[in-house]
Amino acid sequence: MRALTAEEFSAADAVGGVRGIVESVAPGLLFVVVYLATGQNLTPALVAAAGAAVLAVIVRLVQRTPVTQAFSGLLGVGIGVVWAWRTGDASDYFAYGLWVNGVYLVGTLASILVGWPLVGLVMGLFTKGGPLSGGPWSAAVAWRSDRALRRTYSLATWPWVAMFAVRLAVQVPLYYSEDIGWLGTAKLAMGLPLTALALWISWMLVRSTRSRQS
Repeated sequence: MRALTAEEFSAADAVGGVRGIVESVAPGLLFVVVYLATGQNLTPALVAAAGAAVLAVIVRLVQRTPVTQAFSGLLGVGIGVVWAWRTGDASDYFAYGLWVNGVYLVGTLASILVGWPLVGLVMGLFTKGGPLSGGPWSAAVAWRSDRALRRTYSLATWPWVAMFAVRLAVQVPLYYSEDIGWLGTAKLAMGLPLTALALWISWMLVRSTRSRQS
């Protein structure tokens, strides 16, 4: 989300660069490929997914690079692996992700309805003068006194609401039909690509506001 404050938009940088893309995609891709290749054998698929997530963290630790993204990925994969292992149902590997999207959908929609749109909060925190750039915490909510900014930030939050809603609309039926191949494909196709698209639309809307102000 910090990419919203950048002067130039980079889809690759917004989703963590090449390494971030690999770390995000590899566990789910391996899970689906191994599961189908072994005749729907759950155990090796879970081992492959968990191994990819653990390896990403180890590599970052060895190279002494930031591990936040890799650790968050490991957490999500770990929950999915444990969930599927306990139930014995391969579709439950994806259940945690569906719940997370549901929570995010409710949260982003609620942020608009109560007048505290998510994009506005991000911009307040990360833009120059905001608390995470060395400014006072009061700067994080200064935008709320500007009606035009509130409207723009609300509009810029709608792409995120739409993204989470579309993901659930497509993936929940696949989850209940236990179609692992298509569910895994949908999760990958609607993961980073949709995230980058939502970021770009929000960035364009925020950029237009900055251009008018300058």
